Amino acid sequence: MAKGVAPQRRGGRILVDALIEQGAGAVFCVPGESYLSALDALYDAQQSIRLITCRHESGAAFMAEAYGKLTGRPGVCFVSRAPGACNASIGIVTAYQDSTPMVVLAGQVAREECGCDYPQELPVATAFGGMLKHAEQVDDPRRIPEAVARAFHLAISGRPGPVLLAFPEDVLSESCAVEDARAVVGPRSAPPASALTVLRERLAQAKRPLVLAGFGLWNPSIPDALATFAERNNIAVVAAKRRQDVIDNGHPCYIGHIGNSAVPGLSERICEADLLISVGARLVELPTQPYSRASRASAGQMLVHVHPSADELGPIHSQESLVIAADPGKFYRALAVMPPVVSQAWRGWTQEARAAFEADVRPAKVPGPVNPAEIIRTMQSVLGDTAVVTMGAGNYTGWVHRFGLYGPRRRIIGPVSGAMGYGVPAAIGAQVAIPSCRPVSVSGDGCFWMTALELATARHHALNPICIVLNNGMYGTIRSHQELAFPDRSVGTDLTNPDFAAYAQCLGGFGATVRKTEEFEQALRAAVAATVPAVIDVRVDPEAITTRASLSEIRERGRAAALA
Repeated sequence: MAKGVAPQRRGGRILVDALIEQGAGAVFCVPGESYLSALDALYDAQQSIRLITCRHESGAAFMAEAYGKLTGRPGVCFVSRAPGACNASIGIVTAYQDSTPMVVLAGQVAREECGCDYPQELPVATAFGGMLKHAEQVDDPRRIPEAVARAFHLAISGRPGPVLLAFPEDVLSESCAVEDARAVVGPRSAPPASALTVLRERLAQAKRPLVLAGFGLWNPSIPDALATFAERNNIAVVAAKRRQDVIDNGHPCYIGHIGNSAVPGLSERICEADLLISVGARLVELPTQPYSRASRASAGQMLVHVHPSADELGPIHSQESLVIAADPGKFYRALAVMPPVVSQAWRGWTQEARAAFEADVRPAKVPGPVNPAEIIRTMQSVLGDTAVVTMGAGNYTGWVHRFGLYGPRRRIIGPVSGAMGYGVPAAIGAQVAIPSCRPVSVSGDGCFWMTALELATARHHALNPICIVLNNGMYGTIRSHQELAFPDRSVGTDLTNPDFAAYAQCLGGFGATVRKTEEFEQALRAAVAATVPAVIDVRVDPEAITTRASLSEIRERGRAAALA
């Protein structure tokens, strides 16, 4: 808006103008009468903000979360009053646990009705306080610009995360004159030179150093900077959970990831490291994982922990720790230009770890006519190096993680929170964030069907994600746990599925069913050639339940344990 005397505007227009000022390129929503004034303002803002109308608020929130992961800018989700906001809560908690910048805008009952337990009233602070960085209700339209600016600032500062603003409907319809707030730029702290000096000294003394690589806000320079540092120093790199694209997985220093189907022995290697450099990872995210145990218990292990939020530094560390509050992107770039350590006593250790990784990613024979490992390999061969791969949660993600190679341009995003149903809406959000990409969602059948309705959203908005469903007719993760804990007593985990290919076709999309590994490539190439949403239903033998054990083998372990 031009500077000078501010014109009279309705609160809804003030809100949309504030989003434009903060650089919001898209809004994901399920429309509601509580924010009709804002919807009307979005009508006039179609050249600046793309409005994606979703079929369920959980899908809208997942799309916004994926948008934030891929761009490093807050994804914006607009939902109506309490039921709509509560539906979005799964995406909100995913953004919180995954440290993803996100701004949720929620409609609210009129101001005079607040505090009266009015139908659909949402007490934002108490309802969502534990899963948000900040929540507030904006009761004055003159405060909208500053509230939106504060929300964007908080979402990208320190540990990124979700912020929620609630707007009583009469606030959005009331007119006032107020200036727009300036666009916020999140603080990006560089690592102190003194800390880098100490780090290099410790590296020079190390015999088995290792980098645990995550990131805060995504920056495209991260993979190249990390690869440069690793190559110059021959230092082993492990990706944090669902952060495999932090470095080119083909790099000779990359040795695997922490998460589903990690390389056997990787936990022990992390515990054996005498210098652990953790960048951008929260050491409390997976308290049973080896890097957390190592930092607490491994004798003689030094820990260097880098995180943009000082609040994440300290609770696990010993007196031997070096903590650095810095932006991971700037830290990686500082490492890339740091003089390399000349004496690299760990070169053989890194090469040995890399060899173990390369051996583990070779597909092996599995039960049934479809090999999911070969499916993932073919998928990557056909899609090339610039694909965005999304997934939800379940045993099937082990195939995606173990046999897929990612980075520096091939992205992979999934919920650290372990939320099922993420993959399909995340693929839609990915294409809105990166219009040039053809995103691919890989899901289990249970995970896919939770949010498959959002393919109608994709069709409506001329988006064309490819959905690969590894279909074994069960909630596989829970079934494997059942057979281990209560063998031969499975209940509640079998599924009766519709024809997923026919479902895609009834939406005007592409659908195919694959029953043999060799059928998959042709189906995928046909899906790529189509200009509509695509579903490839890959029928997987239930015995191929994990990448390392069949269902029968898991059951036998359970039987043996029951007899012990």
